[in-house]
Amino acid sequence: MKLFYSHENPFFVGNARNLLENAGIEVMTKNEFSSSGSGELAPMDTWPELWVVNEKDYTAAQAIIDEIKSPSDKPPWFCSNCGEENDASFEFCWQCQTERRVL
Repeated sequence: MKLFYSHENPFFVGNARNLLENAGIEVMTKNEFSSSGSGELAPMDTWPELWVVNEKDYTAAQAIIDEIKSPSDKPPWFCSNCGEENDASFEFCWQCQTERRVL
């Protein structure tokens, strides 16, 4: 087992967990409920942690998280329905809510 990700916001850790589990990577969350220890412990020590169970999956997990961390490196896409330009991170057109079609 190997520590993969930690953040002060549990929603970020939960989102990363969902992405990895959907990709078939087994993960474990630690420190989910330790925020009440803040003050007695260093704040960073109470952050939720995401651990990859099988170390051989670590590289694949990193690739998945890197994909969502840097969508600004990708070009925008244009909606096939209304022609609106959308940021690369959007899965649906912000103007008409049409799902992005990948060619």
